[in-house]
Amino acid sequence: MRVALEAGRHALPDCAPNPPVGCALVRDREVIATGFTSPPGLPHAEPAALNQVPGEDLSDVAAFVTLEPCSFHQRTPSCARELIARRIGAVYVAIRDPHPRNRGAGLELLREAGIDVIEGVCADQASRELGPHLWRKPHPPTTDQ
Repeated sequence: MRVALEAGRHALPDCAPNPPVGCALVRDREVIATGFTSPPGLPHAEPAALNQVPGEDLSDVAAFVTLEPCSFHQRTPSCARELIARRIGAVYVAIRDPHPRNRGAGLELLREAGIDVIEGVCADQASRELGPHLWRKPHPPTTDQ
């Protein structure tokens, strides 16, 4: 996860307003690819790493991701679905995504597909680094009377 955290640091400032997510793909205890969130509309960390590894079946590969893979398709495809399509073997996640369209939905998609999901790896460090960039409920406007 430390490699994924380091990769995520390379996302700033270009990834804004998206969080600086990092991903490391590991096979036989060796990092085979890393990725980080690109500018808006371009690949997130998971597809950026997956695009570096040939083949469809990655059942012998574990993905270490600093933030829960997104479950929904917006400007970019769902990262959870991309991991499923490549038949990733396991996904280690530092922290859940508080975005209202995710909040565990990405992890649930992975689990429903039979992928082992392990949460909380380096969660404290990931929370410190990603926390300022994560979705927050907008505050209602204040009025002066």
